[in-house]
Order: sequence, then structure tokens, then C-alpha cells
Amino acid sequence: MVKKPVVKTNATVEINCDTVREDNISRVEALYKKLKIFEKSPDFDQIFMYKAMNLSGIGLKEDDFGEVREGKYIQIIAITYEPDKNGKKKAKNISLGYFGKAETLDETLKNEIIEFVLRWRYEKAFQNVEHYKDLIARVDVTAETPDTLF
Repeated sequence: MVKKPVVKTNATVEINCDTVREDNISRVEALYKKLKIFEKSPDFDQIFMYKAMNLSGIGLKEDDFGEVREGKYIQIIAITYEPDKNGKKKAKNISLGYFGKAETLDETLKNEIIEFVLRWRYEKAFQNVEHYKDLIARVDVTAETPDTLF
């Protein structure tokens, strides 16, 4: 696998967050269908109720990004929290997709799996921004405080 270097620019670009978000959700939904996530999670809108999403068998950290782990099985894992018998929240892993052994994984499929997880996380980031924007709007602020987060 050829690694693409991370390119960071200092250029200021005006971005319409609504368009970026809509485009992202459209792509997440296309990948949801293509990767057959609907078989484990039939309602597309409900996939954003999970607390987190991760990959088993493929690295997503800076130092191992995109590397398949030999001998491992490739899965998309959703994480949710459910109360145990004592009412304490406990993490629960749910497999949303199983794609076989790492050694047999097609490069295109691998990239689509990675893209799905990253775009899902991107949408969760948008949801978190909305949440904090709403909370900040509830704070009684002075006239000198800017009325925007940006």
C-alpha cells in the first residue's frame, strides 16, 4: 500500500459546513448500502445512535493508518453503552460488518471500509458541534460576547 502524506495548508478556505455535512451523509449512506451494514443495523438513521465506531484488523492511527493486521479478521465494530444488572453503564461491541481475513481483503473494499468509519466519525463530530452550539446558546452572555462559535 502506498501511503499518501498528510498535506496541511495554511490557506484560508471558506467552507459551507451544511453542504460538507450533506455530502458526507450521502456518502455514508451509499457506503452503508454497499458494505451491507443494513443487514445488522436496518435503519440508517439509527447508526448515529452508537457512541463510537471502530475497525478490527485495520489500523486507523497515524503510525499504522490503513495497514491490515495479518491473521486478523476485518470487522466494523459499533460501540454502545447499556446498563448491566446493577444499572452501571457497560460498553457493548456490536459487529456491523464482517469482511473475512485481512490477507484476503481487496484493496478497494478496504478503502471503503475505512472511509465508512471515518465519515461516520465525521458526522458524529458535526453532531457534537451542534450539541455544544445549542448549549452555548442557552448561556446568558454579555453583549461583548461574540454570537458565533467561529
